[in-house]
Amino acid sequence: MITNIWSRWQVVLLVLILNIALIGCSLEQFRTNAAPVSQLVYSVLSDPKTFNPVLSTESPNIFGLTYEGLVTENGLSGEIEPALAESWEISEDKKKIVFTLREGLKWSDGHPLTADDVVFTYNDIYLNEKIPSSARDILRIGKNRALPTVRKLDARRIEFSVPEPFAPFLRSTGLSILPAHALLESVTSFDSEGKPRFLSTWKIDTDPKELVCNGPYKLESYRTSEQVVFRRNPYYWRKDSEGNPQPYIEKIVWQIVENQDTSLLKFIAGTSDVMGVSPENFSFLKQKERRYKFKIYNGGPAPGTTFLAFNLNKGRNASDRPFVEPIKSKWFNKVEFRRAIASAIARQTMINNIYRGLGEPQNSPISVQSPYYFSPEEGLKVYEFNLEKAKKLLLEAGFKYNDRNELLDSEGNRVRFTLLTNAENRTRVAMGAQIKQDLSKIGIQVDFNPIAFSTLVEKLTNTRDWEATIIGFTGGVEPNEGANFWAPEGRAHIFNLGPQPGQPPITGWEVADWERKIGDLYIKGAQELDENKRKEIYAESQSITQEYLPVIYLVNPLALSAIRERIQGIKYSALGGALWNIYELRVTE
Repeated sequence: MITNIWSRWQVVLLVLILNIALIGCSLEQFRTNAAPVSQLVYSVLSDPKTFNPVLSTESPNIFGLTYEGLVTENGLSGEIEPALAESWEISEDKKKIVFTLREGLKWSDGHPLTADDVVFTYNDIYLNEKIPSSARDILRIGKNRALPTVRKLDARRIEFSVPEPFAPFLRSTGLSILPAHALLESVTSFDSEGKPRFLSTWKIDTDPKELVCNGPYKLESYRTSEQVVFRRNPYYWRKDSEGNPQPYIEKIVWQIVENQDTSLLKFIAGTSDVMGVSPENFSFLKQKERRYKFKIYNGGPAPGTTFLAFNLNKGRNASDRPFVEPIKSKWFNKVEFRRAIASAIARQTMINNIYRGLGEPQNSPISVQSPYYFSPEEGLKVYEFNLEKAKKLLLEAGFKYNDRNELLDSEGNRVRFTLLTNAENRTRVAMGAQIKQDLSKIGIQVDFNPIAFSTLVEKLTNTRDWEATIIGFTGGVEPNEGANFWAPEGRAHIFNLGPQPGQPPITGWEVADWERKIGDLYIKGAQELDENKRKEIYAESQSITQEYLPVIYLVNPLALSAIRERIQGIKYSALGGALWNIYELRVTE
C-alpha cells in the first residue's frame, strides 16, 4: 500500500513539474529552435563504454548505427537479408558460402570497401585468439570448437568454409565488417606486454574523426554524460527505389540521462522523439498520446531475458582469495537452494505491481519469437510461487530455522547474501526490492545494493566479485547467438565465468555435469540441419536450464515504445524495436 501511494505521488509531482516546464511554450517552439537539419533524438541511460565494436560487451553502444555485416536480420520477420553482400551461394554439402559484395562499397572516409576488409575482419580480428571477442564463441563449430576459414576469391567475392555443416552459418556472418586500412597496423603491432595494440584502439576518448565505419551513420561528437551525435554517412550504400541516398534523417542524437524520470521529462517536453515505455509510465503516457502527438507501439513479448543469478564460481582470484565466500558458495551451488529461491519469488505479484500487468512469467532462455522456444504447455518445467514448497526444499537440503524464523545452514550460519543490479534501471531496482521482501518470508536476509551499470559489468565479467545479481540479456531468433552464455568457456558465461583468452587458469574453477551438458547441446543444435531435430535439441537444453536453474528467469515484459507522429516509416516489432529500419525513416514537421 505504501508503494502504491508513493507511486501516485510520483505521478502527481511529475505532472506538476511538466506543467511548470511547459508554461508559455509548446512543441512548436521546441521545433523552431531546433537545428535546421532533420534529426531524431532519444535518451540513453549511460555513456558508451568503447568505440571498438569487437571489444564491446554492453549497451548502449554505437555500433547498430555505425556498422553493418555481410547480412542483416529483418526486424519484423527475423529472416536474413543482404547487407554489404548483395548475394551468396551455399554449396550442396553446406560447408561453403561464397559471398559477393555490392559494387562500389566505400568506408565513411571514402576508401573502397573490398573483400580484403572482410578477410581482415574475420581472420585478423574475430578469429584471432589474441583478441578477446564474444563473436568467436558464436563462430565455433562442433565438439572440437573449430573455427571457419575465410579466403578472398577476388575483389568482391569471399569464401567461408566450415569443417562440418553448421546450421547458424549464414546468420553468424552478420558481424560488423571493419576497415583494414585503418586498423591493420593496430592488429599487427604489440604493446610492452605483447598484446595487440588493437585492444587499446578506438577507446572512448578517441577523436570521432578517426573512426571509420560503414553503417548508415558515423560518429560526429561525444560529450561525456551529455550527448552522442551521429551524422549521416555520405558513403552508405543504400538507395531507395528512386535512387535517392539513404538514410533520410541527417542526424541522430543520444541524450545521456541519469535515470528514466529524466528521459520521461524530455520526451513529454518534446525534446526527444523515441522512448522505451516502462510499465510504471505506461498509463501516464497513454493518456498523453493525442495531446503530445505520439503513439505507443506494442510489439508483444520482448525477446530478451531478465533473471536472477547466483555466482556459482568456486574458483580463486590471483591473490588466492575465493571469488565467493566458501560458506555462501556452498549454498549457491545446491540446486535445492536455487529451486527454493525460484519457488519463493512471487512473479505474478511482480507482474501486477511492477509491470502493471504488462508482462508474463518468463521460463526460458530462448525468445518466444524463436521457432525453437519450448513452452510450459509443451512440458517446460515452471516454478510457481509456493512458500511452503520453498521451505520444504530448504529443510530437505539441510537448512534449518531458529526461533526467530531466520534461515540457517547446517553449520548454524545465517543465510544472507548481497544482491546487485544496475541502479539506472528502475524496473530492476523495483524487482530487487520485491525479491528482498519475498525471500525474507523464507528467513533469508537479502542485502540489496543497486550500483552503476559499469561497476556491475566489471564485477560480472572481470573481477567475478559478486554473490547474486538481477540482469538481462538480449534475445533473438537463433539460439546459437546465446552460445557464449551457455558454453562453459564462453565470455558471457557469467554465472560461472572461467578463464578468458590471455588469462591464466583459475584455481578451483569447476564445471558441473549439467553445465557441460547444456554447452554440448548448443554445439549439437548448431550442427543439426534438420529443423525438427534442432527443436528437440533446444527443447532439451531449456529443460535442463529449468531443472538446474543456473539462472532464475523472472518476467517477460511487453516491448513498448512511444514514438513521435512526425517520425514516419516506423515498422515496430519486439525483435527489431523502433529503429531497426532507420535508413528508411523520415522526419516530417
